[in-house]
Amino acid sequence: MIHGLTTVRTASIALLDRLSRTIQQHPKRITAAIAALLLTGGGGAFAVASFAPDPAELPVRMVNYPVESLADNLVLGQLDAPGFSLFRSEQVRSSDTPESLLQRLGVADPAAAAFMRGDTPVRQNVLGRSGRTVSAETTDDHRLIRLKVRWVPDDSGNFRRLVVERTADNKFTSRVETAKLATSSRLSGGIIHSSLFAATDASNIPDAVAVQVAELFSGNIDFRRSLRKGDRFSVVYETLEADGEPLSSGRVLSAEFVNNGKTHQAIWFQEPNATKGAYYTLDGESMRRAYLTSPVEFSRVTSGFKMRLHPILQTWRAHLGTDFAAPTGTAVRTVGDGVVEFSGVQNGYGNVVFIKHRNQHVTVYAHLSRIDVRQGQSVEQGQTLGAVGATGWATGPHLHFEFRVNGVHQDPMTIVAKSEAAAPVSAAARPAFNRLASTMRVQLSAAALIEQASAD
Repeated sequence: MIHGLTTVRTASIALLDRLSRTIQQHPKRITAAIAALLLTGGGGAFAVASFAPDPAELPVRMVNYPVESLADNLVLGQLDAPGFSLFRSEQVRSSDTPESLLQRLGVADPAAAAFMRGDTPVRQNVLGRSGRTVSAETTDDHRLIRLKVRWVPDDSGNFRRLVVERTADNKFTSRVETAKLATSSRLSGGIIHSSLFAATDASNIPDAVAVQVAELFSGNIDFRRSLRKGDRFSVVYETLEADGEPLSSGRVLSAEFVNNGKTHQAIWFQEPNATKGAYYTLDGESMRRAYLTSPVEFSRVTSGFKMRLHPILQTWRAHLGTDFAAPTGTAVRTVGDGVVEFSGVQNGYGNVVFIKHRNQHVTVYAHLSRIDVRQGQSVEQGQTLGAVGATGWATGPHLHFEFRVNGVHQDPMTIVAKSEAAAPVSAAARPAFNRLASTMRVQLSAAALIEQASAD
């Protein structure tokens, strides 16, 4: 019995050894055989499945329900009416034609373009203008229903609205309306990576607000040389809205700037009996000084108060002022309150303005391309006197700025840096100021959180 089992085992081992050698020698044949076996089995399975009941032999029952027609209540002709309106907004460009403006607004309506080309209010208030907000309402096949253009003409608190509208007889009409601007406040912030304007652009803060922030802290921060990567700022500012859409930015209400680890804060406040407001620190100290740090916004100093080689006379002479490089037409402003002592043309100064301030101080603004004030006129700090030019002895557009004390030339930058601050918030107005400052602290904190969230 044992001998028989041994014989069977030996035969099995020999068979397995032969099968193994066969698989190694003919792998493709073995694979084909297995595939054929599987396909045969699949066919068998299909054959078994085919014994299921034939659907054609199953019983059928018809069910009828009355259905009301969706078109029963429609008037013939309404089927061709537009189903919805499309809305789009743009900015007017000075190079716009009626066709190019309508095309950017997604309007395909030759009749509307023809009307705009011949309409006087459109030619006066739209064509050749730039920066004005325009919105269009169209049908779903892009025909114009209504077009509105909005702009702020002055500081009256109103805005103008030009409306071009399709009438019932499929023609167009236009009208100009006046309406009140709505004021709201916005919170924003940013982090400095390269420059202030790059950071404000990244945060969608208007340039006019960025300029105000720079002006506000210019006495504490040199925005040309002192900014550091990682400096941050928060700002609360007014927006002027027309028909629910932001039209322009207004005044900065409060701001905070952290420069090189030091925090600077400011808040706008107007005392109850004052004719105008001013900026203060959140502790109530005035941020207004007797003189601005510069007569030109964001300009570059090209020549200081020192000896230099005169660019025209080619001799070494004392330069008795400070030169600010800026493009022709850049606004020039008075650095302090005063009265226009002289306004006109004078020797190498070209077009020049002299402003007399208190304490026998006089400031001089030379090489102007135009003059906007007259002799004897009272001017306030920051008021525009004229524009940068190259009149007189000038090799290029710039502002020559002088500061004289009792007739003696002084370094303008030294005088400005030492100018005294205005009075702090009065005791009578302190409770109202403290309430406002408390509110602004909360808003600045919220703006900082918005800035951090956007950075993350």
